[in-house]
Amino acid sequence: MTTTERAVPTPYGDGRLVVRRARRTAVTLLLSHGAGNGIEARDLAALADALPAQGVTVALFEQPWRVAGRKIASPPATLDVGLHAAAGVLRARTPLVLGGRSAGARSAARCARDLGAVGVLALAFPLHPPGRPERSRLDELVGAGVPTLVVQGERDPMGTPEEFPETTDLTVVPSADHGLRVPARAELSQAEALDLVVEAVLEWLVREVTGNP
Repeated sequence: MTTTERAVPTPYGDGRLVVRRARRTAVTLLLSHGAGNGIEARDLAALADALPAQGVTVALFEQPWRVAGRKIASPPATLDVGLHAAAGVLRARTPLVLGGRSAGARSAARCARDLGAVGVLALAFPLHPPGRPERSRLDELVGAGVPTLVVQGERDPMGTPEEFPETTDLTVVPSADHGLRVPARAELSQAEALDLVVEAVLEWLVREVTGNP
């Protein structure tokens, strides 16, 4: 695995693209972060650490607002612009899967068709604002139009697993919150919870993207 980093120019300032490249890439996974953290988020870091050894090049895109050190995320439309710019810089030569956590998952779903993605990975998809289930964002998720995996914490206040349609390809992380953090006394340790995430994503990529049995 090799790691490279480069700036990504956008109309809203420079973003940052960190690429963990597999020795032999079968699929490229472009991930962006949420509104509360950057590409160091535990789930993004776990995927970037584990997947390249399995033939998945992982590209982590940090949005310009985060690179600039601001604490408040820029509007959704600017996130989509940033993701388009990152994909252009990345120039994936293998099947491209878009993904991210929280706001990054929403952006991936919105951009999937335009960027020619073959799948969407939605980590901690914010189905609605906390305590406001009537403000559903389900249309963004189903509107991706490509195979989509949702990885959701059992205790996520922005959408518990039971709130998603039965047809959703869904992996549940027991006891986890929106950050996929598990309590100290949970049935799974934090390391085990992240292993579950990595295994579920890898299985889905093999099943839905690479076409291998």
